[in-house]
Amino acid sequence: MSDDTAPARLTELTAGGPTVTSGDETLTTQFYAYPEDLRECWVRANMIVSLDGAATQDGKSGGLGGAGDKAVFNLMRETADVILMGASTVRVENYSGVQLSVPQRQARQRRGQAEVPPIAIVTASADLDPDAKVFTRTEVRPLILTTADTVVDARRRLGAVAEVLDASGADPARVDPARALRILAERKLFRVLTEGGPSLLGLLIEGELLDELCLTVAPVLVGGRAGRIATAVGQARTRMRVSHLLTDDEGYLYTRYVRG
Repeated sequence: MSDDTAPARLTELTAGGPTVTSGDETLTTQFYAYPEDLRECWVRANMIVSLDGAATQDGKSGGLGGAGDKAVFNLMRETADVILMGASTVRVENYSGVQLSVPQRQARQRRGQAEVPPIAIVTASADLDPDAKVFTRTEVRPLILTTADTVVDARRRLGAVAEVLDASGADPARVDPARALRILAERKLFRVLTEGGPSLLGLLIEGELLDELCLTVAPVLVGGRAGRIATAVGQARTRMRVSHLLTDDEGYLYTRYVRG
């Protein structure tokens, strides 16, 4: 039983600390580095919320972002081996394939990574338009992680624009997130970055598969009925420890929490 009268130790976090620009290698080698010598997937989530907890503005997470958030977003994509997304997020945000600059590609080559990370889409229905930007504006074919019930039809419809894989477990109608990660690991795509949406993030939390959360807090209030960053039927209490807190001139807060 906790002692409600025990004193809490609070630390003030103020502006005025060392400044790191978005092009500084310190961000990739220190603040946002993945663990070394991975042999299984390390799953990092990158999400954004408003001060009052909204995960979207006008239905899209991009509406909350600023210049610093976009820089951190691109940096995390640069360091990942694969970008894991739910199909709804791909449709709503109208994502294309990952777009990286020449210096980013060169940095990836020096780390022994492919020049551009693929997008892996988790979807039970595989209800995706083959003419969507994620298939037509990309240098790397996406991976479709779907179910045994859907995989044959999905390959017929999407096989020309993506690699379609059965990622179901005991239930042939549902994607098993643990199986999906094993498929990525078999391809040596160990550095996983997920950008949601809430259902996928909820599944990863429920399955205790999320290793870290990079959460941007936008200095805005949204109100309304916007949802939270994670939703799921089940719950899991995962203890996280703070790795770093950064801020910028616009007042955004960039947090990184790691499991443990």
